[in-house]
Amino acid sequence: MLSGGAEDLLVLKPDVVVASLFDKRSTRELLKEQGLHVVEFAVPRNLGEVKDQIREMGEIAGHSERASAQIARLDAAMARARTAVADSHYRVLQVSRRGWVSGRDSLIGSLLTSTGLFNATTDLGLGEGGFATLEDILRAKPDFLLVSRPGDIARDNGEAFLLHPALERFYPPNKRMVIPERLTGCGSAMLADALDVLTAELRRVSR
Repeated sequence: MLSGGAEDLLVLKPDVVVASLFDKRSTRELLKEQGLHVVEFAVPRNLGEVKDQIREMGEIAGHSERASAQIARLDAAMARARTAVADSHYRVLQVSRRGWVSGRDSLIGSLLTSTGLFNATTDLGLGEGGFATLEDILRAKPDFLLVSRPGDIARDNGEAFLLHPALERFYPPNKRMVIPERLTGCGSAMLADALDVLTAELRRVSR
């Protein structure tokens, strides 16, 4: 098992090290000084940036055709989601633990707007994202909440926010769409799976 430190990587001597700009800068600089080829990626904020990074990784790995296939899969999933949205244009508010809502410059925000849905975060005056109070959410009256977990059990106080009686009253299961966080936690080809889950959820709540 690797520790993620520079020492482990120097022993392995990989051809390429792919790093996030959130990884320790000192580690990245040390690897460069030791002659390793370090490729650094920023955290993508929208689907266009995700596809650019997939394309770049395909070139780095020498498999551009595989990258193209993944981008095509992402585009196809987006087309299915847009068909599911049709002319509904629901106002959707993504809410996570402690009332955090994602802004327009986020992957979730990009997923919503790209499919034709409206990110209700803007209605809260939190276009960049931030914490919303229970009162703010109820006052905004989004058509649906987008959450990462179903059910009525909170693992901690942060998740308990989503089970507040007022939210459960106005946003029961048929008013909540669920996309697992593992599908949207980073920009990758897994966003195609996230889009397909969104499509299925749209069809479920629209019945």
